[in-house]
Amino acid sequence: MLRESQFSMQLRAGRGRYPRASTLEGCPIVVCKSPIHGQGCFSTAEISIWTIIIEYIGERINLYEAVCRDHRCSPAFSPYILTLDDDMFIDGANGGNESRFINHSCNPNCTVLRKKDRAFIVASGAISMGVELSIDYDYEDNRYEPCCCGIMNCRGFI
Repeated sequence: MLRESQFSMQLRAGRGRYPRASTLEGCPIVVCKSPIHGQGCFSTAEISIWTIIIEYIGERINLYEAVCRDHRCSPAFSPYILTLDDDMFIDGANGGNESRFINHSCNPNCTVLRKKDRAFIVASGAISMGVELSIDYDYEDNRYEPCCCGIMNCRGFI
């Protein structure tokens, strides 16, 4: 079993093969009503640690466009923007897939792996069938966005 630092190091170096989750239907997740918030992604199979579950896809946008779409009063508002780097973002609302429904948790079971201009949702621990997938959105200074994850050590904000 690789530790996270070994996993990241090898992926950055472009070496090694990493397991990808797969089922006959494709990705082993389904979108359903979530107890955390709105819709959520749930595993339909056992997922091993460090397995790439799904790629976060959508429209590639720059910082200016991301800031414009991030304002709730904007007609172009999108809650599905994922940061690739300081200048590049992915808006899952435009051309996105099920990954845009992965909710925030202060104790997530997945992490986002960024490689070049792509982002992958990776299991940071073993995930049992039927468990909701979650990542830490880790918004910068976003104390006005309350967290609904409900875990014991919840920060109270996303």
